[in-house]
Amino acid sequence: MTASIPSARPVIGPDEIAAAVRVLSSGLVVQGPEVAAFEEEFSALVAGRHCVAVNSGTSALYLTLLALGLKPGDEVIVPSFSFAATANAVRLAGATPVFADIEPGSFCLDPAAVAAAITPRTVAIMPVHLYGHPAAMDRIMPLAAKHGLAVVEDAAQAHAAALHDVPAGAFGVAGCFSFYPTKNMHSLEGGMITTADPDLARQLRLLRNQGMEQRYQNEVVGANMRLTDVAAAIGRVQLGRLAEWTRRRRANAAFLDERLSGVVTPPVAAGAHHVYHQYTVRVPGSRDAFQAALAERGVGSAVYYPTPIHRLRAYEKGRTHLPETDRAAAEVVSLPVFPTLTGAELERIAEAVTTAAVPA
Repeated sequence: MTASIPSARPVIGPDEIAAAVRVLSSGLVVQGPEVAAFEEEFSALVAGRHCVAVNSGTSALYLTLLALGLKPGDEVIVPSFSFAATANAVRLAGATPVFADIEPGSFCLDPAAVAAAITPRTVAIMPVHLYGHPAAMDRIMPLAAKHGLAVVEDAAQAHAAALHDVPAGAFGVAGCFSFYPTKNMHSLEGGMITTADPDLARQLRLLRNQGMEQRYQNEVVGANMRLTDVAAAIGRVQLGRLAEWTRRRRANAAFLDERLSGVVTPPVAAGAHHVYHQYTVRVPGSRDAFQAALAERGVGSAVYYPTPIHRLRAYEKGRTHLPETDRAAAEVVSLPVFPTLTGAELERIAEAVTTAAVPA
Protein backbone atom coordinates (compact mmCIF):
# COMPACT_ATOMS: atom_id res chain seq x y z
CA MET A 1 0.00 0.00 0.00
CA THR A 2 1.31 3.46 -0.91
CA ALA A 3 2.11 5.60 2.11
CA SER A 4 -0.02 8.66 2.78
CA ILE A 5 1.49 12.09 2.17
CA PRO A 6 1.30 14.12 5.40
CA SER A 7 0.30 17.77 5.40
CA ALA A 8 3.75 18.60 6.82
CA ARG A 9 7.01 16.68 7.23
CA PRO A 10 9.56 18.21 9.63
CA VAL A 11 13.21 17.51 8.83
CA ILE A 12 15.30 15.98 11.61
CA GLY A 13 18.26 14.28 9.99
CA PRO A 14 21.75 13.10 10.89
CA ASP A 15 23.21 16.62 10.77
CA GLU A 16 20.68 17.91 13.30
CA ILE A 17 21.31 14.91 15.54
CA ALA A 18 25.08 15.35 15.27
CA ALA A 19 24.78 19.04 16.17
CA ALA A 20 22.71 18.22 19.27
CA VAL A 21 25.16 15.51 20.38
CA ARG A 22 28.12 17.85 19.84
CA VAL A 23 26.60 20.47 22.14
CA LEU A 24 25.50 17.96 24.77
CA SER A 25 29.03 16.59 24.83
CA SER A 26 30.49 20.07 25.30
CA GLY A 27 28.65 20.76 28.55
CA LEU A 28 27.74 24.30 27.38
CA VAL A 29 24.05 23.81 26.83
CA VAL A 30 22.18 27.04 27.73
CA GLN A 31 22.63 30.59 26.40
CA GLY A 32 26.19 29.88 25.27
CA PRO A 33 28.29 30.13 22.10
CA GLU A 34 25.79 28.28 19.89
CA VAL A 35 23.06 30.80 20.70
CA ALA A 36 25.41 33.71 19.98
CA ALA A 37 26.46 32.14 16.67
CA PHE A 38 22.83 31.45 15.71
CA GLU A 39 21.89 35.07 16.40
CA GLU A 40 24.79 36.35 14.31
CA GLU A 41 24.04 34.03 11.39
CA PHE A 42 20.30 34.75 11.44
CA SER A 43 21.09 38.46 11.22
CA ALA A 44 22.09 38.00 7.57
CA LEU A 45 18.51 36.95 6.83
CA VAL A 46 17.05 40.23 8.16
CA ALA A 47 19.30 42.91 6.63
CA GLY A 48 21.87 42.82 9.44
CA ARG A 49 19.50 43.57 12.30
CA HIS A 50 20.24 42.70 15.91
CA CYS A 51 18.88 39.24 16.74
CA VAL A 52 17.78 37.97 20.15
CA ALA A 53 17.06 34.25 20.46
CA VAL A 54 14.31 33.08 22.82
CA ASN A 55 12.53 29.83 23.63
CA SER A 56 9.49 30.21 21.34
CA GLY A 57 7.80 32.44 18.80
CA THR A 58 5.15 33.32 21.39
CA SER A 59 7.88 34.44 23.80
CA ALA A 60 9.33 36.57 20.99
CA LEU A 61 6.04 38.41 20.55
CA TYR A 62 5.36 38.75 24.27
CA LEU A 63 8.83 40.00 25.23
CA THR A 64 8.83 42.50 22.38
CA LEU A 65 5.54 44.02 23.49
CA LEU A 66 6.74 43.99 27.10
CA ALA A 67 9.95 45.77 26.10
CA LEU A 68 7.92 48.42 24.24
CA GLY A 69 6.20 49.28 27.53
CA LEU A 70 2.61 48.41 26.73
CA LYS A 71 0.17 49.09 29.56
CA PRO A 72 -3.49 48.42 30.33
CA GLY A 73 -5.75 50.42 28.05
CA ASP A 74 -3.29 50.38 25.15
CA GLU A 75 -4.56 48.83 21.93
CA VAL A 76 -2.68 46.79 19.34
CA ILE A 77 -4.27 46.16 15.94
CA VAL A 78 -3.93 42.52 14.88
CA PRO A 79 -5.54 40.16 12.37
CA SER A 80 -8.07 37.67 13.68
CA PHE A 81 -7.12 35.23 10.92
CA SER A 82 -3.99 33.92 12.60
CA PHE A 83 -2.86 31.54 15.33
CA ALA A 84 -4.09 32.61 18.78
CA ALA A 85 -0.53 33.44 19.90
CA THR A 86 -0.75 36.71 17.95
CA ALA A 87 -3.49 38.06 20.20
CA ASN A 88 -2.40 36.12 23.29
CA ALA A 89 0.91 37.99 23.33
CA VAL A 90 -0.94 41.31 23.38
CA ARG A 91 -3.16 40.20 26.25
CA LEU A 92 -0.23 38.77 28.22
CA ALA A 93 1.60 42.09 27.87
CA GLY A 94 -1.42 43.83 29.46
CA ALA A 95 -2.85 45.50 26.36
CA THR A 96 -5.97 44.93 24.25
CA PRO A 97 -5.93 43.28 20.81
CA VAL A 98 -8.15 45.05 18.29
CA PHE A 99 -9.05 42.83 15.35
CA ALA A 100 -8.96 44.11 11.78
CA ASP A 101 -9.99 42.32 8.60
CA ILE A 102 -7.71 40.77 5.98
CA GLU A 103 -7.15 41.14 2.25
CA PRO A 104 -8.70 38.15 0.48
CA GLY A 105 -5.67 37.44 -1.71
CA SER A 106 -2.79 37.42 0.75
CA PHE A 107 -4.83 36.51 3.87
CA CYS A 108 -2.85 39.28 5.61
CA LEU A 109 -4.02 42.50 7.31
CA ASP A 110 -5.92 44.91 5.07
CA PRO A 111 -4.33 48.38 5.51
CA ALA A 112 -7.71 50.03 4.96
CA ALA A 113 -9.18 47.96 7.80
CA VAL A 114 -6.20 48.88 9.97
CA ALA A 115 -6.76 52.58 9.30
CA ALA A 116 -10.42 52.26 10.30
CA ALA A 117 -9.45 50.51 13.56
CA ILE A 118 -7.05 53.19 14.82
CA THR A 119 -8.21 55.04 17.94
CA PRO A 120 -6.50 57.41 20.39
CA ARG A 121 -5.60 54.29 22.42
CA THR A 122 -3.79 52.53 19.57
CA VAL A 123 -0.06 52.17 20.20
CA ALA A 124 0.99 49.46 17.76
CA ILE A 125 0.13 47.38 14.71
CA MET A 126 1.05 43.70 14.52
CA PRO A 127 0.82 42.44 10.93
CA VAL A 128 1.18 38.69 10.40
CA HIS A 129 3.02 37.42 7.31
CA LEU A 130 0.56 34.56 7.08
CA TYR A 131 1.44 31.29 5.33
CA GLY A 132 4.77 32.83 4.23
CA HIS A 133 3.22 35.68 2.21
CA PRO A 134 4.43 39.12 3.37
CA ALA A 135 1.80 41.52 4.64
CA ALA A 136 1.31 44.82 2.82
CA MET A 137 4.15 46.54 4.67
CA ASP A 138 4.54 49.14 1.91
CA ARG A 139 1.13 50.48 2.95
CA ILE A 140 1.17 49.62 6.66
CA MET A 141 4.47 51.35 7.49
CA PRO A 142 3.40 54.82 6.17
CA LEU A 143 0.12 54.44 8.02
CA ALA A 144 1.96 53.66 11.24
CA ALA A 145 4.34 56.58 10.75
CA LYS A 146 1.43 58.95 10.17
CA HIS A 147 -0.11 58.00 13.52
CA GLY A 148 3.11 57.46 15.48
CA LEU A 149 2.52 53.73 16.00
CA ALA A 150 5.04 50.95 16.54
CA VAL A 151 4.98 48.06 14.08
CA VAL A 152 5.82 44.58 15.36
CA GLU A 153 5.95 41.94 12.63
CA ASP A 154 4.65 38.48 13.43
CA ALA A 155 6.98 36.67 11.04
CA ALA A 156 6.54 33.24 12.63
CA GLN A 157 5.76 31.71 9.22
CA ALA A 158 7.90 33.94 7.02
CA HIS A 159 11.57 32.94 7.18
CA ALA A 160 13.20 34.43 4.03
CA ALA A 161 9.98 36.07 2.81
CA ALA A 162 10.31 39.59 1.42
CA LEU A 163 8.39 42.49 -0.08
CA HIS A 164 10.11 44.64 -2.70
CA ASP A 165 13.41 43.04 -1.66
CA VAL A 166 13.03 44.02 2.01
CA PRO A 167 13.02 40.86 4.15
CA ALA A 168 10.26 40.01 6.58
CA GLY A 169 11.47 41.02 10.02
CA ALA A 170 13.25 44.13 8.71
CA PHE A 171 10.32 46.55 8.41
CA GLY A 172 9.00 47.29 11.88
CA VAL A 173 10.60 48.18 15.18
CA ALA A 174 10.87 44.42 15.65
CA GLY A 175 10.16 41.15 13.88
CA CYS A 176 9.31 37.87 15.63
CA PHE A 177 10.08 34.42 14.20
CA SER A 178 9.18 30.91 15.34
CA PHE A 179 11.30 27.76 15.07
CA TYR A 180 8.56 25.23 15.76
CA PRO A 181 9.19 21.88 14.01
CA THR A 182 6.72 22.45 11.15
CA LYS A 183 8.08 25.90 10.24
CA ASN A 184 10.23 26.45 7.12
CA MET A 185 13.21 25.97 9.44
CA HIS A 186 13.20 24.90 13.06
CA SER A 187 15.23 24.35 16.20
CA LEU A 188 12.76 21.81 17.65
CA GLU A 189 11.34 24.81 19.51
CA GLY A 190 12.48 28.40 19.71
CA GLY A 191 12.07 31.94 18.49
CA MET A 192 14.02 34.99 17.34
CA ILE A 193 13.42 38.72 17.73
CA THR A 194 14.98 41.06 15.16
CA THR A 195 15.39 44.80 15.56
CA ALA A 196 17.47 47.70 14.27
CA ASP A 197 17.35 49.37 17.71
CA PRO A 198 20.36 48.40 19.88
CA ASP A 199 18.67 49.67 23.04
CA LEU A 200 15.60 47.53 22.38
CA ALA A 201 17.85 44.54 21.67
CA ARG A 202 19.59 45.01 25.03
CA GLN A 203 16.28 45.31 26.85
CA LEU A 204 15.11 42.08 25.22
CA ARG A 205 18.29 40.30 26.27
CA LEU A 206 17.64 41.41 29.85
CA LEU A 207 14.01 40.35 29.80
CA ARG A 208 14.74 36.85 28.47
CA ASN A 209 17.33 36.20 31.21
CA GLN A 210 15.75 37.20 34.53
CA GLY A 211 16.61 40.86 33.91
CA MET A 212 20.36 40.38 33.97
CA GLU A 213 23.21 40.72 31.52
CA GLN A 214 25.84 39.98 34.17
CA ARG A 215 25.15 37.09 36.52
CA TYR A 216 23.30 38.17 39.68
CA GLN A 217 23.23 41.81 38.50
CA ASN A 218 19.49 42.01 37.87
CA GLU A 219 18.64 45.35 36.24
CA VAL A 220 14.95 44.81 35.50
CA VAL A 221 12.24 42.27 36.31
CA GLY A 222 12.67 39.54 33.72
CA ALA A 223 11.83 35.91 33.03
CA ASN A 224 13.51 32.72 31.88
CA MET A 225 12.81 32.58 28.15
CA ARG A 226 16.28 31.60 26.99
CA LEU A 227 17.05 29.37 24.02
CA THR A 228 19.19 26.32 24.72
CA ASP A 229 22.45 25.78 22.86
CA VAL A 230 21.12 22.41 21.68
CA ALA A 231 18.21 24.14 19.99
CA ALA A 232 20.50 26.84 18.57
CA ALA A 233 22.84 24.24 17.09
CA ILE A 234 19.93 22.54 15.35
CA GLY A 235 18.70 25.94 14.18
CA ARG A 236 22.11 26.72 12.66
CA VAL A 237 22.00 23.50 10.64
CA GLN A 238 18.50 24.31 9.42
CA LEU A 239 19.38 27.92 8.63
CA GLY A 240 22.16 26.68 6.37
CA ARG A 241 19.59 24.78 4.32
CA LEU A 242 16.86 27.40 4.33
CA ALA A 243 17.70 28.92 0.92
CA GLU A 244 17.53 25.53 -0.82
CA TRP A 245 14.40 24.50 1.04
CA THR A 246 12.75 27.81 0.13
CA ARG A 247 13.63 27.26 -3.53
CA ARG A 248 12.03 23.82 -3.38
CA ARG A 249 8.90 25.09 -1.63
CA ARG A 250 8.47 27.75 -4.29
CA ALA A 251 9.04 25.21 -7.06
CA ASN A 252 6.48 22.86 -5.49
CA ALA A 253 4.00 25.73 -5.25
CA ALA A 254 4.59 26.65 -8.91
CA PHE A 255 3.90 23.04 -9.89
CA LEU A 256 0.64 23.03 -7.94
CA ASP A 257 -0.36 26.43 -9.35
CA GLU A 258 -0.08 24.99 -12.83
CA ARG A 259 -1.69 21.62 -12.21
CA LEU A 260 -4.56 22.20 -9.81
CA SER A 261 -8.13 22.80 -10.89
CA GLY A 262 -11.40 23.08 -9.00
CA VAL A 263 -9.84 25.17 -6.21
CA VAL A 264 -8.60 28.76 -5.94
CA THR A 265 -4.81 28.66 -5.80
CA PRO A 266 -2.98 31.27 -3.66
CA PRO A 267 -2.32 34.56 -5.46
CA VAL A 268 0.93 36.44 -4.85
CA ALA A 269 0.99 40.25 -4.52
CA ALA A 270 3.23 42.32 -6.78
CA GLY A 271 6.73 42.52 -5.33
CA ALA A 272 6.08 39.74 -2.81
CA HIS A 273 8.49 36.85 -2.30
CA HIS A 274 6.19 34.12 -0.96
CA VAL A 275 7.99 31.31 0.89
CA TYR A 276 4.98 28.99 1.20
CA HIS A 277 5.06 27.95 4.80
CA GLN A 278 1.64 26.73 3.76
CA TYR A 279 0.18 26.28 0.29
CA THR A 280 -3.35 27.39 1.03
CA VAL A 281 -6.22 27.11 -1.44
CA ARG A 282 -9.86 28.12 -1.22
CA VAL A 283 -12.35 25.33 -1.69
CA PRO A 284 -15.81 26.06 -3.08
CA GLY A 285 -18.49 23.79 -1.71
CA SER A 286 -18.00 21.36 1.16
CA ARG A 287 -14.53 21.59 2.67
CA ASP A 288 -15.12 18.55 4.85
CA ALA A 289 -16.02 16.44 1.83
CA PHE A 290 -12.98 17.75 -0.04
CA GLN A 291 -10.61 16.85 2.80
CA ALA A 292 -12.21 13.45 3.23
CA ALA A 293 -11.76 12.76 -0.48
CA LEU A 294 -8.10 13.77 -0.26
CA ALA A 295 -7.60 11.47 2.73
CA GLU A 296 -9.14 8.56 0.81
CA ARG A 297 -6.48 9.16 -1.84
CA GLY A 298 -3.66 9.27 0.69
CA VAL A 299 -3.11 13.04 0.69
CA GLY A 300 -3.02 14.92 3.96
CA SER A 301 -4.39 18.43 4.41
CA ALA A 302 -5.00 20.89 7.22
CA VAL A 303 -7.08 23.96 8.00
CA TYR A 304 -5.26 27.02 9.36
CA TYR A 305 -7.40 28.44 10.97
CA PRO A 306 -10.94 27.08 11.26
CA THR A 307 -11.97 29.51 14.01
CA PRO A 308 -10.79 33.13 13.79
CA ILE A 309 -9.36 34.48 17.02
CA HIS A 310 -12.24 36.93 17.57
CA ARG A 311 -14.62 33.95 17.68
CA LEU A 312 -12.56 31.96 20.19
CA ARG A 313 -13.96 31.64 23.69
CA ALA A 314 -11.21 33.80 25.20
CA TYR A 315 -11.97 36.71 22.85
CA GLU A 316 -15.60 36.45 21.77
CA LYS A 317 -16.80 39.20 24.13
CA GLY A 318 -15.17 41.73 21.83
CA ARG A 319 -16.50 40.09 18.66
CA THR A 320 -16.63 42.32 15.61
CA HIS A 321 -17.68 42.08 11.96
CA LEU A 322 -14.82 40.71 9.84
CA PRO A 323 -16.38 39.30 6.66
CA GLU A 324 -13.18 38.42 4.78
CA THR A 325 -11.78 36.73 7.88
CA ASP A 326 -14.92 34.63 8.35
CA ARG A 327 -15.00 33.72 4.66
CA ALA A 328 -11.37 32.63 4.66
CA ALA A 329 -11.85 30.55 7.81
CA ALA A 330 -14.72 28.71 6.11
CA GLU A 331 -12.95 28.07 2.79
CA VAL A 332 -9.20 27.52 3.28
CA VAL A 333 -7.34 24.22 3.07
CA SER A 334 -3.55 23.88 3.22
CA LEU A 335 -1.97 21.22 1.02
CA PRO A 336 1.47 19.59 1.31
CA VAL A 337 4.24 21.85 -0.03
CA PHE A 338 7.21 20.89 2.14
CA PRO A 339 10.62 20.72 0.44
CA THR A 340 11.14 16.96 0.68
CA LEU A 341 8.14 16.16 -1.52
CA THR A 342 9.08 13.96 -4.45
CA GLY A 343 7.92 14.43 -8.02
CA ALA A 344 5.67 11.39 -7.67
CA GLU A 345 4.11 12.82 -4.51
CA LEU A 346 3.43 16.14 -6.22
CA GLU A 347 1.70 14.28 -9.05
CA ARG A 348 -0.42 12.40 -6.50
CA ILE A 349 -1.38 15.64 -4.77
CA ALA A 350 -2.39 17.32 -8.02
CA GLU A 351 -4.44 14.32 -9.15
CA ALA A 352 -6.13 13.94 -5.78
CA VAL A 353 -7.03 17.63 -5.50
CA THR A 354 -8.44 17.86 -8.99
CA THR A 355 -10.47 14.68 -8.50
CA ALA A 356 -11.69 15.68 -5.04
CA ALA A 357 -12.64 19.18 -6.12
CA VAL A 358 -14.51 18.04 -9.23
CA PRO A 359 -16.41 14.86 -8.27
CA ALA A 360 -17.19 12.42 -11.09
